[in-house]
Amino acid sequence: MSGADFTPNEMMTIAASRALKNEDVCFVGIGAPSAACNIARLTHAPDITLIYESGTIGTAPDVLPLSIGDGELCDTALTTVPVPEMFRYWLQGGRITIGFLGAAQLDRFGNINTTVVGDYDHPKVRLPGGGGAPEIASSSQEVFITLAQSKRSMVEKIDFYTSFGHGEGGDHRQRLGIDTKGPTLLITDMAIWKPDPETKEFTVVSLHPGVTRDHVQETCGWTVLFADDVEETPPPSALELATLRDLKARTEKAHKGA
Repeated sequence: MSGADFTPNEMMTIAASRALKNEDVCFVGIGAPSAACNIARLTHAPDITLIYESGTIGTAPDVLPLSIGDGELCDTALTTVPVPEMFRYWLQGGRITIGFLGAAQLDRFGNINTTVVGDYDHPKVRLPGGGGAPEIASSSQEVFITLAQSKRSMVEKIDFYTSFGHGEGGDHRQRLGIDTKGPTLLITDMAIWKPDPETKEFTVVSLHPGVTRDHVQETCGWTVLFADDVEETPPPSALELATLRDLKARTEKAHKGA
């Protein structure tokens, strides 16, 4: 049984959470990835290991963190290790199964920009930067990306390569000596996308309920490819919706200091 009416953002978060498995070790980005990973932990994947960039391992926050430095992460973690150990031993040691990232700009091959919009020396917008995302993108066994669709965020050519996806497509990662899978899943507020096995261009494999192909194309800056058999994403269940909304309500209350 599906839940009540839901928003596109709720569908995106829940669809992303379903992609995670109980045995995953997940390097979590702040924002939409954080919500998705914690919904997975609170529903079908109670034993998932969530790791944040600040060095918190096996964290189980009761509310969504404002940043990687949020005390909620340390308070609920199994252990907290120094950041250099987090990157060298855990991430670059191949122990992370899923890196979960967001993006300000994304291209069809899963390359991410979170650095600048416009020219690097004279940007229209200066973005937060890479943080640990470039390392997560290259060293996690595979990468999931969440993004709300718009022509501003899904672009023909990104303004800056912050985190390398599939580069120019095909075997570009392998040619650079990167032996991890790279982006294997893109979940937007309209659809689920997977890279073509050969070209590595993201292709729509599932449309969320009520979304048409035209909707997807109108909010994307490149010509969208659709799989031969496009499915419909199952709507959120009552449990998934209630869990997400309770988490968001707790988070809002905590961050307002209530």
